Amino acid sequence: MLDLLASIYLWLRAGHIIFVIFWMAGLFILPRQLIYMYAAPSGSAEEALWVKRIGLLRKMILTPGLVVVWLLGIALAVTIGAWDQGWFHAKLLLVLLLSGYHGWMIAMAKKMGTGDRPIPEKTLRLLNEVPATAVALIVVLAVVKPF
Repeated sequence: MLDLLASIYLWLRAGHIIFVIFWMAGLFILPRQLIYMYAAPSGSAEEALWVKRIGLLRKMILTPGLVVVWLLGIALAVTIGAWDQGWFHAKLLLVLLLSGYHGWMIAMAKKMGTGDRPIPEKTLRLLNEVPATAVALIVVLAVVKPF
């Protein structure tokens, strides 16, 4: 099995990068869409439209991206023997936290879709920075491998 993974390593890596881009695009868009939904009156046609858009984003980009990123990432880690490297543990922690952020934002979107506004709009604007910060740190860890 390891020989097969090694023989397609570059394809695994390319796919991983492609799906990270898709997933990150979705994570950048989601808080922005929630900000737009925030202004829509509860129960309005505009709110329903944002609920539909966010649902499509989740089903077509966010969830598939997350799943493929994890599958390819695990395959890459196995292929290069990353499990005993410090940079990989830090990267894995950040990816776990980013995955948790993903789930939390989806839960937030579902609450907002029912008319609830559980967090202030300003907080949503700040949350928009989480994926950018996380991905910058993850890329540095994966490319530079500082420890």
